[in-house]
Amino acid sequence: MGKIKKSITAAPEEIESTPEEEILLTSLRAQVWDDFCGQEQVKESLKIAITAARRRKEALEHVLLYGPPGLGKTTLAHLIAKEMGGSIKVTSGPAIERAGDLASILTNLEKGDVLFIDEVHRLNKVVEEMLYPAMEDYSLDMVIGKGPSAQAIRLDLPHFTIIGATTRAGLLSAPLRDRFGVVNRLTFYQPEELSIIIEKAAFKLNVPIDEKSIGEISKRARGTPRIALKLLKRSRDFAQVRGQGKIVSDLVSKALDMLEIDHAGLDSADRRFLLAIIQKHGGGPVGVETIASTISEDRGTIEEVVEPYLLQIGFLKRTNRGRMATRAAYDHLHVIFPRNDTQEHLL
Repeated sequence: MGKIKKSITAAPEEIESTPEEEILLTSLRAQVWDDFCGQEQVKESLKIAITAARRRKEALEHVLLYGPPGLGKTTLAHLIAKEMGGSIKVTSGPAIERAGDLASILTNLEKGDVLFIDEVHRLNKVVEEMLYPAMEDYSLDMVIGKGPSAQAIRLDLPHFTIIGATTRAGLLSAPLRDRFGVVNRLTFYQPEELSIIIEKAAFKLNVPIDEKSIGEISKRARGTPRIALKLLKRSRDFAQVRGQGKIVSDLVSKALDMLEIDHAGLDSADRRFLLAIIQKHGGGPVGVETIASTISEDRGTIEEVVEPYLLQIGFLKRTNRGRMATRAAYDHLHVIFPRNDTQEHLL
């Protein structure tokens, strides 16, 4: 079983966490493959690659996991390290600011170790270029000294595995992306898969929950395990304060309504985004920068947090001219759908 170690360059929020976050990230995280529900194709692909590498007694090829946040990229990285029998060091792209930071991490790796880099697309360009020979040839090129006495040396590194995770694979440079031998995209979960995750998490938290409540949380969790676990914990809090400690359907509905999460999983930010398109821009098309200014929101938040789920459930349509709200979005928000030439094709 691999031992988990923290990188010395880990971001502060990765080192210091509240007890609640520790429960969410450790106790509720899948510890073995069988506990990891969903993403069957990704798991099968990784299992084959891991089994083949272990039979050859080699390090696993470098792995790239991408997809929306909260789908299990970090959990998969820990499971891979455990299966390969190595330790895992955790860091993030923004945390590795200088080439020296990367050199310090790489020279402390041992054979079979896993280096997990979250938000790998945010690596500094100099650091990224230094990573190329490390990934390809397991070597590290360094310059010792300055001026005329400077010397270029190459250090051999043990065979290790880099697991990169990103929510924006399109921002990865082609040379970096091509050096990952195993590339997998994680997708949103079905309510049935989330129900299994919620049931297992409730057991670990030792909180009673009925089947109807599990189904209600799974429907409102936006297809994302992280959100499902957070909603479960908020429902637990509500049940302990306003109920008898058991999570039942009427308490779940009240708790989620208090959090402004509706039956489709939309929160106040989602509804504000859609209503801005419908009420202030005639349903679209409208550019993302214009929407961001309208609702006073950051463009990156809109593209990475708000839009993916709305696109997934068919409430939003992207066109060459901008974003458009679909007929389903109008119906959900109880707004009369305009029948005109611009919107007719969305029926």
